[in-house]
Amino acid sequence: MMRIHILSLFYYSRLVLAANPTYNVQSYGAKSDCSKAFLSAWGAACATTAAATIYVPPGRYLLRNAYFSGSLCKNTAITIRIDGTLVAPSDYNAIGNIGSWLKFERVTGVSIYGGTLDGQGTKLWACKNSGNNCPKGATSLAFYNSNNIRINGLVSLNSQMFHILFDGCRNANLANVRVSAPGNSPNTDGIHIHQSSGVTIINSHIATGDDCVSIGPGASNLWIENLGCGPGHGISIGSLGWDMNEAGVKNVTLKTATFTGTENGVRVKTWARPSNGFVTNVVFQHLVMVNDGLANF
Repeated sequence: MMRIHILSLFYYSRLVLAANPTYNVQSYGAKSDCSKAFLSAWGAACATTAAATIYVPPGRYLLRNAYFSGSLCKNTAITIRIDGTLVAPSDYNAIGNIGSWLKFERVTGVSIYGGTLDGQGTKLWACKNSGNNCPKGATSLAFYNSNNIRINGLVSLNSQMFHILFDGCRNANLANVRVSAPGNSPNTDGIHIHQSSGVTIINSHIATGDDCVSIGPGASNLWIENLGCGPGHGISIGSLGWDMNEAGVKNVTLKTATFTGTENGVRVKTWARPSNGFVTNVVFQHLVMVNDGLANF
């Protein structure tokens, strides 16, 4: 009976592995420019309806840019497990005008565990700070019109512009995320939320040159807890009120946060012009300010 039981477990585990395939990016030729390899692994995972894993082994992987589309994806349970570092091109012109370095659009059920994103934004910031004509810069990781996203243990370094962006998304959970950029790096918001609902950020630390978390029009039902912020501009709702007919911001909770060396604590920013935009049901609770400005409301 014991032998039968052991054999049953063995064959069951084989069936589980077969039903939940893993796609190693190195199997798709991830060498110098790894963009095609990553997209090929994404295509393979999308082709199955079973829960699938895209695996990135230890090492450094150069990606020029990658667009992960969910429009033809059959899979609503893709895990991207990263043990290595994804590196943007050192020439900021390569991705500086495309908007997003790693872009996910219309995906459902994507989870990212671990890994480091190195946006290599230093040269672009120097260009901007010198007043030269420079590209706007790329957001390192962006999700558009996507649902049920999970990010855990990700590190984002030196993004050209925003580090992580959610636009038109529903239900995103971020935990143990670390964002790092110098305090003088321009427009390097840590996490930007726009026209999205059900976003949770917990147990994370954001050091950047702009807002640690910026909350734009149409954001609702946000929960941020146990956050370290600094350097940076603090946590901002806004800017709001640029358009006359603008979606409001509602149901935002920030609970237990420490601001260290930030320009501001928490604030609501609005334009001085007519607008139907609004902010309602906002809770700021248990905040600690260390060597920074007072909270602005």
